[in-house]
Amino acid sequence: MYTIYPDDDSNGVIVRCDMDTDGGGWTVFQRRVGGSIIFDRLWTGYKSGFGNKSTEYWLGLNNIHKLTSHGNVTLRVDLIIPGPPQRSAYAVYSIFTVGDESSKYILTVAGYSGNASDDLFTHNGMMVTTTDNDNDLISDNCALIYHGAFWFKDCHPVNLNGLYVSVSFYSGVVWDYLSGPWVSLIYT
Repeated sequence: MYTIYPDDDSNGVIVRCDMDTDGGGWTVFQRRVGGSIIFDRLWTGYKSGFGNKSTEYWLGLNNIHKLTSHGNVTLRVDLIIPGPPQRSAYAVYSIFTVGDESSKYILTVAGYSGNASDDLFTHNGMMVTTTDNDNDLISDNCALIYHGAFWFKDCHPVNLNGLYVSVSFYSGVVWDYLSGPWVSLIYT
């Protein structure tokens, strides 16, 4: 755990950092490992953050915006697919920003590499949708249907904040190319 100062805030923000993967130096803003935290939350929860940084958590959209608004930021997404056998995969985006609240935290991702497929690019340019703030492009609310906030376009192909280990159609923790609609990832 480290205290960082993404906008020169004298209070700082405590974050979990990964100092091992791919050379280290990664600030972890979302972590799913066991289903101990429910990610089906309202706008205010996603805005400010929730969970426990030693287990599962969401850092908060305000903090993610601050982290990505100063220069070049790379996003790495590590995923584990249940087995047998368990498989791991990753996606790296050399361009990653999250807008501020007035933009509804619009997502910008580009420059994919990795072995997980470029599923997140479908969500590029999208605003965050939560159960109480519908910003996706369909008439229904993707967060209500699939139980977790995300930068939904037409609900798929990625929902890393879905129900942990769900067996319902696309309601789990999904990276479509790897998991498909019925399998929930066990780690992000």
